[in-house]
Amino acid sequence: GKIREVLGKENAPGVDILSIARSYGLYAEFPQKVMQEAGLIPEEVLENELSARELLFDKKIFTIDGVDTKDLDDAISLEKMDNGNYLLGVHIADVSHYVQPDNLLDQEAFHRGTSVYLIDQVIPMLPKRLSNGICSLNEGVIRLTMSCFMEINGQGQVVSRQFSNSAIRSCHQLNYDEINRLLEEKDQIISKKYEDIADILYEMEQLAQILRKKRHEDGNIDFDVPEAKIYLDENKYPIEIKKRVQRTAENLIEEFMICCNNTVAEVFAQAN
Repeated sequence: GKIREVLGKENAPGVDILSIARSYGLYAEFPQKVMQEAGLIPEEVLENELSARELLFDKKIFTIDGVDTKDLDDAISLEKMDNGNYLLGVHIADVSHYVQPDNLLDQEAFHRGTSVYLIDQVIPMLPKRLSNGICSLNEGVIRLTMSCFMEINGQGQVVSRQFSNSAIRSCHQLNYDEINRLLEEKDQIISKKYEDIADILYEMEQLAQILRKKRHEDGNIDFDVPEAKIYLDENKYPIEIKKRVQRTAENLIEEFMICCNNTVAEVFAQAN
């Protein structure tokens, strides 16, 4: 038996989490060849990559995530149509443009299966050059996406849908805390800060409530499983555990993602 790696002293900060990760075969570091392949991917979208895509730069598209989120993989948009219906857009980072079938990045991602969120760090499925870079829908930069547009009536029914290979430029990187203060407390400072999209956010809240009501009427079950958030000090020792609360902004994103997933699933089902 050979020692492969020394994780650290028993009570050293972070060693306990690292030992759990290793027991599941989890490594943050990527093999050198995978990193070399990732290094060939440009850090910005190239002009020739836009030619076959629907350019959505004129639309108010933005992300809403946790304060600490670095990998922004979904963005949303909403417009009110002339017939009174809502046009909801869900825009997902087009990772498949960069991770081709059976290349080294694809094989490594398949092996990892998912990104793993530990208490104080993330072991990503893809190198940060992709997950936090070219595949992250960061504010003010062009990113390649796959868009699902859903026309939704006042009863929460998706009456039409359209998919496109698209490109977006997110106008804001919003976080749940601020948007909860806006939607729940009508915070005037936040309203002023995001005055260009405040009305859209209020309409999004209305649509989310309509979608949630329809889901309940259709017999959907909400699995409200309590989730804990553990707070660490600077030495990575736990100092507090709080229940993670899902509020208005989190519910809004959840409803839109469920609606999008259902819409895509219906298309696949109809196409056998």
